[in-house]
Amino acid sequence: MTGRSLRLRRLRRLTAGRDEIRSARRRRSQPKVVALGGGMGLSASLAALRRITGDLTAVVTVADDGGSSGRLREELGVLPPGDLRKALAALCGDDDWGQTWARVIQHRFQSRGDLHEHAVGNLLIVALWEQLGDHVQALDLVGKLLGAHGRVLPMSAVPLELQALVRGHDPARPDDVDTVRGQATVALTPGEVQSVHVVPHDPPAVPEAVEAVLDADWVVLGPGSWFSSVIPHLLVPDLLDALRETKARRVLSLNLAPQPGETEGFSPQRHLEVLARHAPKLALDVVLADQAAVPDRESLADAAKRFGAAVELAPVAREDGSPRHDPELLAAAYDRIFRMHGRIGPWR
Repeated sequence: MTGRSLRLRRLRRLTAGRDEIRSARRRRSQPKVVALGGGMGLSASLAALRRITGDLTAVVTVADDGGSSGRLREELGVLPPGDLRKALAALCGDDDWGQTWARVIQHRFQSRGDLHEHAVGNLLIVALWEQLGDHVQALDLVGKLLGAHGRVLPMSAVPLELQALVRGHDPARPDDVDTVRGQATVALTPGEVQSVHVVPHDPPAVPEAVEAVLDADWVVLGPGSWFSSVIPHLLVPDLLDALRETKARRVLSLNLAPQPGETEGFSPQRHLEVLARHAPKLALDVVLADQAAVPDRESLADAAKRFGAAVELAPVAREDGSPRHDPELLAAAYDRIFRMHGRIGPWR
């Protein structure tokens, strides 16, 4: 039996009996939501989702190799904690306790020594990993300390190296395709990213992350850095199998604008085409985009149909003109999608 067959068999075992659990959940007042991503894109999604559900899990990429996370990863051999920290901060409440702890864990030391630019939350997370020897237990404990409105899980149990095939990474050789290594380098490449993969090529998923996806009512993928935060979730075999097998409905949330370097010049539909190349059998239910960021609605609808998805356009950007999501507007868009396209509800 092949490795993929074994994974699928295990996934089907996990889903056995979940229909009864799902039926019971339909009588509850809120959906069970899993959000996948990394960095500020995932933080934006979590800040919105925590406003409409108390049953929220973040599954976070672990390929970061820059800044404080990269230094801790290199020195201690740990998972990069930065994106996990950002997700926890985004789940903090709006009360004094939540906002105080959000500021504390995001605080970076400024010095001329080794602590310069290290984030307090990164050090706290790594300290608990070393104390407890368990990634999930440690993150749950940090979430409890912060009063986080949800759970944060790493997508893989091992730190990953992101590698990309990039055309024109060296401006002096614009037609050459090079292998670019490291999330920080891929995110800032001046060339055109053709594809990405991770090392190791068959990384182990965190079992709790797989179970969360299988047990969800809704799975939200994106927004975020497309090649370095969104697509990596599709490169962890067990996690991809769970995304295909889950009975949850799946939303893809598009970015407000192309990212300089990584997706420079990408149209909204180009983002979908790239996603399809990396996970051709993935199905989606809804593609969410800001109505002002879609110049060609017909082309986006055609690209979404290849996933079996409908397109929902809504104003989700901040009013200041920056390419950032407004948490209240994004929450309203998610809430409307969950009501219009969901199998369960209403939730309020």
